[in-house]
Amino acid sequence: MVTSENIKQYIETSLPCKLVQVEGEDGHHFNAIIVSAEFNGKNMVQQHQLVYKALGDKMKQEIHALSMKTYTPQQWADQ
Repeated sequence: MVTSENIKQYIETSLPCKLVQVEGEDGHHFNAIIVSAEFNGKNMVQQHQLVYKALGDKMKQEIHALSMKTYTPQQWADQ
């Protein structure tokens, strides 16, 4: 069963991030906050596509649902 920590590591391995927080206790549904400079100049859909690319086939096989909030470092600092 995939864990929140697994997903965090998958994302951090493939996408340079300032912050990754992943929560989820049932092994299927997860919530994530991801802050990355890679998101600069990209809309929300493009940002989410970068995360899906980082997760690769794991989104099809191991992760049933991932709800995410993505931020550039500036957006995160402005919160």
